[in-house]
Amino acid sequence: MYFLCVLLFLFQNNTPKYVIEYHDITSKNKELAFITKYKKNTTVSIQAYVISLEMKQAEYKHFPWQKLNIFNKGKQKLERLISKNKTNADLRYVRLVIQEQLPKLLNYNSEIENDKLFLSELLKITDRTDYLDPYIKNNTTL
Repeated sequence: MYFLCVLLFLFQNNTPKYVIEYHDITSKNKELAFITKYKKNTTVSIQAYVISLEMKQAEYKHFPWQKLNIFNKGKQKLERLISKNKTNADLRYVRLVIQEQLPKLLNYNSEIENDKLFLSELLKITDRTDYLDPYIKNNTTL
């Protein structure tokens, strides 16, 4: 029984710290703190979350061209990462969240169905990305 309890504890606590921190962000200051903390980290999954928060900084700009410039730079960075890491669950999750939440006017929605298909298949299996399952279910239309 003790072994089972330990195993359950370890399984439930395998969510990476950066994923928990990202989903606990509630303010611009916390966004900036996360970006600063993880900006130089070269882990692809971490970069997905950093880029998404960099893109979100467009929200705080006054002029539309500034907003669009920040958004487009982030979009290009994210797409480059995904093109090199097509099976990275964090990248696909972050892109789906962004694409589902953005106004259609920005025309960044071409991969919604592909990402939904990819992530729905991940939800069906037990693997090392199971920590993402509740976030996928709560933050996307899946």
